[in-house]
Amino acid sequence: MLISVLGFALMNLTVKYLHRLPATELVLFRSIVSLVLSFYFLARRKVSPWGVQKKYLIARGVFGVAALSMFFYTLQELPLGSAITIQYLSPIFTALFGIFILKEKVQWWQWLFFAISFGGIALIKGFDASISPLLFFMGLGSAICAGLAYNFIRKVKNTDHPLVVVLYFPLIATPVMAVISIFNWVQPMGWEWLLLLLMGVLTQIAQINMTKALQLVEVNEITGLKYLGVIFALGFDYFLFDHRYTYLVLIGMFMVVGGVVLNLIFKAYLKRRRRQSLH
Repeated sequence: MLISVLGFALMNLTVKYLHRLPATELVLFRSIVSLVLSFYFLARRKVSPWGVQKKYLIARGVFGVAALSMFFYTLQELPLGSAITIQYLSPIFTALFGIFILKEKVQWWQWLFFAISFGGIALIKGFDASISPLLFFMGLGSAICAGLAYNFIRKVKNTDHPLVVVLYFPLIATPVMAVISIFNWVQPMGWEWLLLLLMGVLTQIAQINMTKALQLVEVNEITGLKYLGVIFALGFDYFLFDHRYTYLVLIGMFMVVGGVVLNLIFKAYLKRRRRQSLH
C-alpha cells in the first residue's frame, strides 16, 4: 500500500510538471495506455469486454472521466496539497450517494466525522489565497463525480469482472478526450514525452500494488494509509515548488484527512465488535 501511495504521489507530480499540456490531453494519454492493457488482459482471460449491467458501467465511465479531468486540472493549477486534500472528500460523497444508489445507511457518528472534514474544507477555502472559486468548485466537482463512480463500481461488483469495470473508463475517455483534444491540442515536446510515459507507468505500478494490498488483507486495515499521500504532496510543495501554507490551511487539511480516516477506523472497530459478538 505504501508503494501504491508513493506511485500515485509521483504520478500527481508528473501531472504538475506537465502544466503546459491541457488536462484533457493528459487524460487521453493515460486512457490510451489503460485501453490497450485492459483489452490485452481481457483477451488473455477470455472475458467478454462488454459486461452485464451496461448502463451502470457506462455511468461509472462517464463520472470517472469527469472526476479525473477535473482533478488533473486542479493538480496543474493549485498547490498539490490543496488539490489532493479537496479530492479526499470523495469517500464522503461515496457514502452520501450510497444512501440513494445502494440503499446503504449512514450512521449518526459518520455525520460527525463528515462535518469535521467539511469544516476543514471551509478553513482551506477561506485561508488559501491560491484557491479561486472556480478551482474550488472544480475540485469539489471531482470529488462528487468520483463518489458517484465508486457507487456504480460497487453496483456491478457481483455481476461484472473487475477488468471489465476498469475497461469502461478508457472506453469512454479515449474517444471523448480525442475529440476535445482536436480543438485544443498542444504538441508534447522533448522531456514531456518521457513524463507522459512515466505518468502511465507510475499509475500502473500504483494500481497493481493497491490491488494486491487490498486482496491480501481487509480493506479497513490499510485504506487509511492512502491518505499519507497528503504528506508527500506537502513535501513536494515545500521542497520543489517553494509553496508555504498558513497554519490554518494546514489545520484544515488535517481536519479533512482526519474526518475521513476516523470514519474508516470507527467502521473497522464496529465491524470487529460485531464479529466478536457473533463468536
